[in-house]
Amino acid sequence: MQTKIAVVQHSAGTDVERNLSILEVLTTQAVSEGAKIVCWPEAFAYLGRHEGKIEVLEPLPEGGPILQRCQALAKALKVEVLLGGFHEADPDNAERCFNTSVYLSDQGQIVDIYRKIHLFDVDIVNGPRLMESKHTSGGDLAVAANSIIGKLGLTVCYDLRFPSLFQKLTDMGCTAISVPSAFTKTTGEMHWHHLLCARAIENQAYIVAPAQHGQHSKNRASYGHSLIVDPWGKILCEIPEGDGYALATYDQARIESARNEIPSLTNRRPFK
Repeated sequence: MQTKIAVVQHSAGTDVERNLSILEVLTTQAVSEGAKIVCWPEAFAYLGRHEGKIEVLEPLPEGGPILQRCQALAKALKVEVLLGGFHEADPDNAERCFNTSVYLSDQGQIVDIYRKIHLFDVDIVNGPRLMESKHTSGGDLAVAANSIIGKLGLTVCYDLRFPSLFQKLTDMGCTAISVPSAFTKTTGEMHWHHLLCARAIENQAYIVAPAQHGQHSKNRASYGHSLIVDPWGKILCEIPEGDGYALATYDQARIESARNEIPSLTNRRPFK
């Protein structure tokens, strides 16, 4: 089985209409080239201060104008869409939210949702200080969404640094794992490619990583370099910078060859 997957890259700001319009154009173009799954980055609809984010939060699964617009696009184009980082309202606290991946079917229906588990609380010397947990609640459930290619594992950005989550998703039957991100420029330059390739090799799975890029504000810049890695750790496509999309082919035979030739998943042994 071979299926084309697209990663979309853009530089979101605080203008929701502008952000969604760019994504609609790029998604339409990707589908015209044969994409059956299109993956959007973290914080795709809004990237800015929390005070503004509060205004665009939507409950799930009910949604609101942002979700409805995304669902209409998926249905119109007959394509499965990963809404990489959706600002979901926290039903228990109106001042907080979840950083949520939403997977849509080609009919625009919600297939599954994943609430980001590992929140980005860091203070980097000569780099950014970000405390995601100040306003965002963490999830506690690993999620494998049913997709056209089978089980697709859902993660978000900082989750990438926690191999146990990826191993759990592989144990759940995933042969591809998504990592929608807004990786900082500082950490991206040092770690982005290494971590994505490592997760692909460890789990002998495709890693699909759509990303934000560029300068969002005075103090916030994202690394870009959206890419797709195959089960052998080979980067199949990459967008170094700028808005755009890139496609790669998911090949089930590539999964099978990696797992048969180097059976590390079945060779795992318990230890103390």
